[in-house]
Amino acid sequence: MKKKLALLLTVVMAFGLLVGCGSNEETTTTNTEANAQTSTNDTTATEQGTLADGNYFAAGEPDDKGYKYMISLDVNGGKIETVNFDAVNVNTAGDTKKKLSQDGTYGMKAGGASSEWHEQVELLEQALVEKQDVAAITVNEEGKTDAVSGVSIKVNNFVELVTQALEAGPVEAGTYKDGAYHAEEAEFDGGWKYTVDLTVFNGNIVAANWDAVNEEGGETKKAQSIAGTYGMDWHTQAQSMEQELIAKQDPAAITVKEDGTQDAVSGVSIKVAPFVTLAQEALTNAK
Repeated sequence: MKKKLALLLTVVMAFGLLVGCGSNEETTTTNTEANAQTSTNDTTATEQGTLADGNYFAAGEPDDKGYKYMISLDVNGGKIETVNFDAVNVNTAGDTKKKLSQDGTYGMKAGGASSEWHEQVELLEQALVEKQDVAAITVNEEGKTDAVSGVSIKVNNFVELVTQALEAGPVEAGTYKDGAYHAEEAEFDGGWKYTVDLTVFNGNIVAANWDAVNEEGGETKKAQSIAGTYGMDWHTQAQSMEQELIAKQDPAAITVKEDGTQDAVSGVSIKVAPFVTLAQEALTNAK
């Protein structure tokens, strides 16, 4: 009898252990599933992500017509809040393509377009703010898109620069006020009067044009130099100085010697004092 009771007690205890283990396994499984779900949610949140707040900027190389396209974006609360897409002709500097379109100087409707360039750009900018994903603006083989109604211009530059700017991360905007700035000498000297035109975008000097007008009219010094009718490669050296200013972002950073020349830019032997002086004068209104 005692043996039977001991055997029965053993069976009951074993059954209890099995039930307990099953309960623990179920709890462990439930916890594991919950942790996996939490992990999945965290991963999804990371993948969706948010952008770091700040200013984003990118600029491309000039195309075959001399247009240099640029983008600036402001991100606030992890989302793209404002977008500014524009272009400037590096051969002339001065007003941007958007400004020229707004003024009617650069016209597309006269050529049969449904709207002007700046109007189509505004639709693009708005679309990016609404979609928050530049990949949603698909580009076809012609560089155009069907994703934004009313936009018939090429948008490949827009998509590429937005991507480039966001991948690079936030940057400090420049210190100058955006716009076009011009300065010229008061009088002719040796038959020439020097001029400087600058373009500021996102606070940075993005284009510069140093040239001189002839007292007798006709082509400028740069145009004559390009055509070979001016006796030296003045335009090449002038362009080197323009790039130096864009790189330094401050004409005062270009050291000029007493004779008006400089040593910092290789291959430039012409007098650069007029360029530096006029660039400083032009930027007085940009501060």
